[in-house]
Amino acid sequence: MNGSSHNGDDSGRDREDPKVGLSERRDRLNQTLADRAAAEQRANAGLKSEKSGYGLAVKHSSEFIAGIVTGGGIGWLLDQWLGTSPFGLIVFLLLGFAAGVLNILRSAGYVAEPEASLDRKRPDDDGSKS
Repeated sequence: MNGSSHNGDDSGRDREDPKVGLSERRDRLNQTLADRAAAEQRANAGLKSEKSGYGLAVKHSSEFIAGIVTGGGIGWLLDQWLGTSPFGLIVFLLLGFAAGVLNILRSAGYVAEPEASLDRKRPDDDGSKS
């Protein structure tokens, strides 16, 4: 009593059928992957052309100004609360300036996002997402 469905006889099957089926599936897979790659390239080209120079300038300047204003606001509030008149404002203006520059570098693509660097540096991660 054999538990397999194939009992040893050829029963008219050609031995080339599995190889032909595999090559057809491989060809379909290659075609699907090529179509997806072409679609991604068209989508990326469309995104890059939509960003104008003026739009990027407004985005970068607003991120820079927001960092400085936020740092200055926090420093001023701490000075008012703690009574350390110019020191909190000076320190947090400098921190706001640094944060603004970092935001510009991130949006321009020169510095990686913090989440991306944290995901790469996890030694205990086996590569599977949970």
